[in-house]
Formats: sequence, structure tokens, C-alpha cells
Amino acid sequence: MKNNIFRIRSIFFAILLLVGCDSFLEEEPRAKISPNNFYNSDAEVKSAVNGIYTTYFLSGSLYNVVGLSRFYMFGTDLINPNRLGGEGKDFSAYAITEGNNPTRGTWTDLYRVLQDCNIVLDKIEGNENISEDGYKQTRGEILFLRALAYFHLTNIWGDVPYYRDALSIDEVSVLGRFDKNQIQLDMIEDLKEAQTLLPHQYPDVERGRADKWVAATLQAKFHMVRSEWQGMRDKSIEIINSSWHNLLDDYGAIFNDFPLPEYNDEIIWQLDYVKDLAQQRRTDFFTPRIRDEPKNTKDRNALKAELASRNEGFTGYGLAIPTPEVVNTFPLDDLRRPWNVTTSYLGYELKWPYMPKLWNLDQINSPRSNHGDNTIIWRLADIYLMAAEAENELNGPDNAYQYINRVRERAFEPDKPLAGLSQEEFRLAIRDERKWELMGEDHRRLDLVRWGILLETVKNTEYNATFMVAHENIQPHHVMFPIPIQEFDLNPALLESDPTNNGYR
Repeated sequence: MKNNIFRIRSIFFAILLLVGCDSFLEEEPRAKISPNNFYNSDAEVKSAVNGIYTTYFLSGSLYNVVGLSRFYMFGTDLINPNRLGGEGKDFSAYAITEGNNPTRGTWTDLYRVLQDCNIVLDKIEGNENISEDGYKQTRGEILFLRALAYFHLTNIWGDVPYYRDALSIDEVSVLGRFDKNQIQLDMIEDLKEAQTLLPHQYPDVERGRADKWVAATLQAKFHMVRSEWQGMRDKSIEIINSSWHNLLDDYGAIFNDFPLPEYNDEIIWQLDYVKDLAQQRRTDFFTPRIRDEPKNTKDRNALKAELASRNEGFTGYGLAIPTPEVVNTFPLDDLRRPWNVTTSYLGYELKWPYMPKLWNLDQINSPRSNHGDNTIIWRLADIYLMAAEAENELNGPDNAYQYINRVRERAFEPDKPLAGLSQEEFRLAIRDERKWELMGEDHRRLDLVRWGILLETVKNTEYNATFMVAHENIQPHHVMFPIPIQEFDLNPALLESDPTNNGYR
């Protein structure tokens, strides 16, 4: 059953809360709806929370299309576009400047989320119209949703404006950049509280909401980006041992979820899309387009006919594809390879490689630009690898093998467990394992940044010919992105603490 928090009928009223302008500083969000005729029941508060989820999952600058993926997936050794047009090209080529900066939509949407979260928190405090259970549920979800916004903001831009109250636009418009370390520490504390408020698990009809373990995962992620190995290990092991999640035996079954079943026990959090109602367009970036395929263009009509006979089609954009580096180095005996790299289909050699785990060829249930596929945000294999990494950093590999080898069990037949490695060798093994296990799932660039190897990795990666310029373009300051230049016109205080704008001027 589709998750009802994302059905248009249940969120239409909540969307009125959201800012419908180009910048969150250009309009007063609280003027959208009077506080005197809202927040008068648990149902109305839940609608407000639903509206914030909606910003995350429908915005093309966040989780729909490849909004956030541009910051986390492109510009690495794993993924590049196959041509200059379309989303991601400037990110892959490291061609972003203050004047050529396609990041503003993400900045404004994340601050829209923050503004709405702060308003909801303000309106539920001391509100006698809301039950105790409704208050706890709402506060837990809002603390998570706000922490998620600050997670992305600090990952992408570092120090950013920070506020926790329902401020007016005038108050927000003079805020300078705040130390990201303190923001992250505050968010960790908020997530600890959220875990005491949120349920252990939801029924299927509400599985897209953040439960306790979703909040726990975000806390572990904050520890990870801060290299807080003890907190990262302890929270990861807690999720492994105490949550209701389990690794699947079949890697491909994690992603083979359309049209049914949509959920499995490995997925910690995913966004639930509905064909014709709240459609997802991200899939198109991973699905081939027939004008590119197959490699032998004389076979194009034959391939189209075979696809049609299966109710399939190459109707995507084919823009996000594995790099030549991946095609040449992904282990041939790794059972994950066919789901992450394919160079043929139905016996036809393809011009470009693709990631089948992220494409959808179904033309009946999932036509172009109207997909109902869910989008996985976090899953348990990631947590196992985080536990292994943190344990190795703290104590060496002896007690870390159990976590990395649990992930590798389904990747090789016969099994190929790791053993006998030094701490440094294990560190390198973790980097490879995360690469192969989580390819295309918006982890790689953040991993390269936190390991301090983004620059050297990009310079040593084989890309499509069009994007070889990344070798020359990438600079040390590219670990962060420039704040959109339009924001300085609205708030000059953004330049006070860092006149270089993260090194871009």
C-alpha cells in the first residue's frame, strides 16, 4: 500500500505553509496562513509536518530529480554524465563558480524547510489543542527534519546561517554564517531527543515517516562527518543490534521493488512516490534513451521492438552513468557488478554503461517523468560498513571484520571474507567496499571529502572524454560549494566571516 503521508489529498492544505518564492528571504512564510486557524488539532499539525516532508521529496533541488545527488554523486570516481547537457554537468566538470552556480534552489529549499520546522515547533509548544502523543510525534519528526536540513547545509557549504526559532524575515536577513561544528553538535543533541519521541516502527501505510531508527541513522551520519569514531560506532552497532532492520540475502532484491513489494527490511528510510499523484523523475537520469542505443545503430529498431514486446522502453535521459574507471575496475566476480554496471541488454551491446539498480524500463507502470518508484535514502548495509570503519579507526581490524564481512557475504560466491589486514589495509578495504556496495546512492563524494582524498581521486580517475577537464578544474577549495551570489544581495552579512566565499573569490 502506498504511504499515505505523500498522497496529494492529505498534504494539499499543508503545502500552503511552504514558501512559493525564489528565495526564502523574499517573502514572509508566516503570512501564508493565519496561526489562529491552524494547529488546532493533531490532524492539522500532522498536515503541517506532511508539508515539510513534501518539500523534501517533491523539490527538484532536493530529493526529486537529482537535486541533492549533484552534491553527493557527481564529481567522483563513480558517476559522470554521458554528455554536456542536463543536470550535473558543472558538478562533474568542477566548473561551478559564483557566477555559474546552479546551487541556489537547494539553498533556498533547505532554508524553507528550516523556517517551516521552526514555525511548527513554536506553534506546538504549550498548545492545549494537541494531545501528548501528537506533541511527541510532531516534535520528534520536526527535530529530525530540521537536523536533516542542517546536515545537508553544513556538508555542502560548511558554516551557514543558523537559527532555531521562528524568526521574522527581517531577523533572518541579517544573520551571518555560524560555526558548522556547533550546528552539528546541536543537531546531534536534537536527534538524541527525537529518538526518545519517535516510534520503533510504523505500519506500512506510514513507512515513509521518520521513525526512531531513521533519526538514529542521521545521528550516526553526523558522527561520521565529524570523524567521531566512538559515537559513529556505538550508534551504528545500536541500529544493527536493536532496530527491526535486516540485510537481505540478495543484493538485487533491495532495488527490484517496482511495482511491488515497495518495502524491504534492509531499507532504513526511503521516500514513497505515487504515479500520477506525486511522481518521481529521478529515475529518468539513470534510464537509457533509445537515441543513444544500441552501440550498433543499425540494430536500434530491432532493440525498440524487443523492448516494446516486454512493455519496456529506453525512454530516460541516460545522463548519470558509470565512469570508464568503474567499468574497468569493478570486480568481475562481484555479484553486485551486474546491478551497478551493465554494458549490454537483451543481447545488444550498448554504447554507454548503465546502473540497472537505478533504472526503470517499465512503460506501463512507470512512464517517463511519472514514476512511482521509491527512492532509497539510507539502508542497513551502509550502517554495517560505518560500524566496521569506526571500529577499525578505534581499535584496528580485529573486531571490525564481522561487520564488513557480513556485507561481503552476499557479494561473492564462494564467500571471500577479509582477514589478516593491517589497520591501514583495512582502511583502504573499507573505501573500496563502500564504493562497490553503495554506488550511485549519494554517498561517494561525502566519503571522499571526509577521507581527505577528493582531489587526488578525481585527478586519477578515467572519465568520459567530455569530463576529463575535471582533472584540470578541480582545486582544493572544491570540497565545499560557493554560497549562491544572489544571496549576498539579500544578506551582505554572509560575507563577513569569510569574504572568499569558501575560496571561490
